[in-house]
Order: sequence, then structure tokens, then C-alpha cells
Amino acid sequence: MTTLNPQTKLLLFDFDGVLVDSLEIYAKSMIATLEIMGKPIIKNREDYLALFEENLYAALERRGLDLGEFFTASSRILEEIDYLALQPFFPLIPVLKKLQEEHSLLVISSNSTEVIRNTLTRHDFADCFRDILGADRGLGKKEKIEQVMARENMPRERTYYIGDTTGDIREAKQAGVRTVAAAWGWHGRERLAAAGPDYLLDCPQELLSLAGAARP
Repeated sequence: MTTLNPQTKLLLFDFDGVLVDSLEIYAKSMIATLEIMGKPIIKNREDYLALFEENLYAALERRGLDLGEFFTASSRILEEIDYLALQPFFPLIPVLKKLQEEHSLLVISSNSTEVIRNTLTRHDFADCFRDILGADRGLGKKEKIEQVMARENMPRERTYYIGDTTGDIREAKQAGVRTVAAAWGWHGRERLAAAGPDYLLDCPQELLSLAGAARP
């Protein structure tokens, strides 16, 4: 295992809602998938956002869905998505390029690794990240956070998960790492604040100050 500089932080980023603006696309695809399955348990965007109060896949199972059936149905819908419509939060890109000079950046997401990599490559910031762990590399973010910490030989106090839903914050707390809520994403400031993150950021540029200052 590689021992990193004592000042280096492990910065783990969610994809949807943190790196890219994708809410409308995936809310519509989820509604269509559940209609195909004959289980329209969500009707609108707010119903969709409620799934992310916890791990997405755990939320679906708790609502009585079989994940195997869900993945089969969703694959048909996802084939029709125009992935070119996934646009990054452009002010974040120069921030990431600066952060990766001194810190170790990875993506941990419920989306697929292929979609994430293709989107980052298309917008020329894939090289900011050492690795991408999508749903195909595990459905639980807590487990993936723990896996990456062990692999990178990084202690919990220098590991940060940057997410935009209360479910992200809860899973990162379960992993014992610093939790960073991105208020520009899906759940918004008030909802994220209720989850009690260690940090609540209103704009991407605040990540620079966060990464440069050690919390007592």
C-alpha cells in the first residue's frame, strides 16, 4: 500500500448531483422503469428524491422491489437515455483540477462506472480522478468507502465523502468519514442540513478551503 503525504486527503465524490446535473433525466427514467415493472411506486420528482434518503437500492428493496427485476427493466430504459445531455457543474471542473494536484480524488456512485467515465472524459476532467467505483463495483457506498480507505491506506479523519443527498451523508457517516454536503445538488441546503453533515457547502469553490484546512 502507498503511504501518502500527511497533508493529503482522500476526497470521494458522488457523481449525480455533485459532478453533473442529471436529476430530471434519471427521475424520468426511474418512473418509466417502474411503469414497465408494473410497480409505479413513484409518480413525480419528489417521490424520486425520497428514494435518496437512504441508499437507493436499499430504498427500492424496502419498497418491495426485486433488484434483479429492476436492473433488467432499467437496462431497457437506460439504453434510450441521451447521455450527451448529462452536463457537469462547470464551475467545479477547475476546482477539481486544482484539488487533484495535492489530494487523491475518486468517484463513488450509484450510477454505472461506464456512464461516469464516458461523461468525465467527454468534458475533459476524467484525469482528475484516480478511480471510479460505480454500481457495478458494489451497490453500497459505505462498503466502497471502506474499501477505498483500506486500499489507499488513508485514515478516516483524512477521508471526505462529498454527496448531495441525505442518503449520501448517512452512508458516509456509517463509514466513519468526514461528510461534506453539496447544496448545489439534488436535496438542497435545508434538507441536507437536517442530516447533520460535518460540512455544508453552497458552491464548488468552497472545496478549496475545505481541502486546505485541517479540522481540529
